[in-house]
Formats: sequence, C-alpha cells, structure tokens
Amino acid sequence: MSPSLPFGRVTLPQHVVGAVAAATHFVVGILMGTSLGFTIGANGGSDLAVGLVSTAYFVGLMLFAPVWGAIADVTGRRKAVLVGTSAAATLAIVPLVVVRDPWLSIGIRALYATFAAGFMPVMLAVSSERGGGSGRGRALGFFNSARGVGISAGQFSAGVLLGLLVPSVLFAVVVGFSLLATVVAALVETRGEPAPDAPDQLSLGTLTGEVRRRLLPAVDDRAHLRRNGLRWLYVALGLRNATVLGVIALMPVYLPGYLGLSEFEMGTLLALNPAGQAVFMYLFGRVADDSGRKKLVVVGMAGSAVFAVVAAAAALPASSLGRLAVAAAGFVLIAASFSAMTTGALAFIGDVAPEGRESELMGLRSTAKGFGGVVGPALVGVLAGVFGYETAFVAASLLGFAATGLVGGLLVESHPVARHDVSVGDD
Repeated sequence: MSPSLPFGRVTLPQHVVGAVAAATHFVVGILMGTSLGFTIGANGGSDLAVGLVSTAYFVGLMLFAPVWGAIADVTGRRKAVLVGTSAAATLAIVPLVVVRDPWLSIGIRALYATFAAGFMPVMLAVSSERGGGSGRGRALGFFNSARGVGISAGQFSAGVLLGLLVPSVLFAVVVGFSLLATVVAALVETRGEPAPDAPDQLSLGTLTGEVRRRLLPAVDDRAHLRRNGLRWLYVALGLRNATVLGVIALMPVYLPGYLGLSEFEMGTLLALNPAGQAVFMYLFGRVADDSGRKKLVVVGMAGSAVFAVVAAAAALPASSLGRLAVAAAGFVLIAASFSAMTTGALAFIGDVAPEGRESELMGLRSTAKGFGGVVGPALVGVLAGVFGYETAFVAASLLGFAATGLVGGLLVESHPVARHDVSVGDD
C-alpha cells in the first residue's frame, strides 16, 4: 500500500521510509540534548547539571518505552502510537524557544522523553517483523544504520549551529525538525494486530490493567524473560549504558572545557560515533544473521568498557592534536562496539520474543538502557566533580567490564545457525 502525501500518492519502499523516520527522529533528540548540555555548561552550570540533561532523557525512556510498546502490542494500533507520541514530543519542545532556566530546561527534556520513548519500541518491532527469522539482523542493522546517520547529523549540526545561532532560534530549528519527523512517522506502514492474549473489549481501565500485567508480570508469567538468559541481557545493558552514557554525557564540557578543543571539533568528534554506526550497524547485521547474536553482544560490551578508558587517556597527550587523535580513536571504537552490541541484542530479542510481545520486549530494552542513562550521567558527573574526569571515566569502565562478564557467562545463543543443538527453552 502506498503512503499518501498532500501533493499526491507516491510509492515509497517501507525500509526507506523507516530509515528516514529513524534519521529525522534522532536528529531531533541529539541536537536538542547536545545543545542543552552545552548551553547549561556555558552559562555556568555544574557538571552534575550537564549530566542531568542525559539523565532526564533516560528517565523518560526507562519509564515509558515499555508502556508505549505494551500499548502498541495490546491494541495493535502501532501507527497511532507512533504518530501520536511523535506529535506530543514536538509540542513538548516548544517551550525551549523561550525558557532559559537550566532546571526547567531539564524538566522539559524529561517531558519530551516520555513521548519520544514511543518511537523505538514500535519501529524496532516493525523492522524485526519485516526481516523475519532469516533476515532479522540485516533489517535491524539497516534501520539502525539510518539511526546512526540521524545521530551523526544531529551532533554535527549542534557543533555548527551552536556557534551560529542564539538559543531561541536554535531551539526553533529543533521544533521544525521534530515536525518533519512526525510527518515522516505518519508514512510508516505497520501491520499491527492485537496480541493473542489481549481482551476482546479494551476500555481504558482494561487497557491499563493489561499493560500493568505485562510490565509487572506474575511469577508464573515470566518464562519469556528467562528464555535464553534474556533477563541477564537486560541487566547487562543497564550496566553497560551506565558506563558509556555517563562518559558521553560529560563530553559537551570535557572536550572543549578540559581538552581545549573548539566547538566545531567537539561536534565533529561527537558525530564520529553515529557516523561509524551508520556503517558498522549494517555490516554487523549481516554477521548476526550469518554467525549468531551472542558473540556480537559480548564483543560490543567489552569494547564499550574500553571506550571509557580511552576517553580518560585522551587527556594525556600534551598537544591539542594528540588529544584530538586519541578522542577520535575512542569514538570510532564506541561506534563499532555499540553497533555490534545493539545489532546482536535486538536480533536476540526478536528471536526469543513470544508472539504479540515484541514491542513490549523492545521497550523493556529501552528501560534497561534508560536505567543506565539515569544512573550513569549522575554518577560519573559526581565522580568527575570530586576526583576529576580521568578517574571518573576509568571507574565507570568497571561497570562495562561487569556487563561483559554477565553476557559472556549467562546468555545462550538464540540463532539456529550459530547455536547448533543448543535448546531454546528456559535457561
């Protein structure tokens, strides 16, 4: 079925529409977050306040991504969830055009996140279903490559626009991008049907109860979380994200203020990570389909821990060029590591998810990541204020190494090509 636009009916391949939706959605989130962090830091805000910009975002993801995913699964109305949350997220950004108080700005960031959290669970489920069992890794890799392009464009744009525009105009630009993202989301075709175990009549009270049942399952309704060690993947994702997001949250201050790099160099460095993801995600999607999921998750977790150590080492060279080179190496490393981990984890979840629960479990992945995003920036921000950046980054890496040990020891390969005779039953 072809999507309809105001200027006529056109035929757009849905993998392309999904890719554009991912890119525009993440341009908005990244441009908004980096600009807020830089603006708060430039106006005398503390490292903790800068870190809380990321914390506020991940609080929203942690609490609401599984809720929106469960609503999409229970009702089968993925398109309504996708477009409705995108439109509400756009409205949430508008006050930033005039608001300058740092704490109110952080609150607006959290409000935006509660609605923006609806995007990934739905789109990941749609992409996973489109790929099917044999092509799931490739489909998710392509979608996440587009996500990387959007993040890279957002970071690079932040580096350019922060030097050109006053905050009111900059955040008006963000609102414009968010409107565009909402229009593109409306073009996405979803094949949602109510979950098999959903009640026939869904009043608001029934829907609320069903969502609560899924997010807080009874003891006898948790088998799907034990399948192939899925619950340990969620724990590891939380630990890993505490490491990486704690470090990255301070980059708008660390790179220009501590390493002495320019705003343009900062934007370019921050763009390296998602730009690399645009390449690595697609490559690792093929690896996930050809040789399995677990090894990608383990390697990605380990590389994420090493990234924090390399970020600390960027302060060692005496020259600005040397610091720039080490920091660049770190961002290329995290691009490859994140791509391996994410592609492997998403394909793993798609493999083990029961029918009618895929958006929900994709949302729980965002919850696990959100936990790390809440704890990490605040923890690393406090450690940096007391002990300095280098010590804080190295300390954060320990959580990443712990995550590596968890998935290495407790995750069971889910892909038939790689697991051979390993059972897919409960661990």
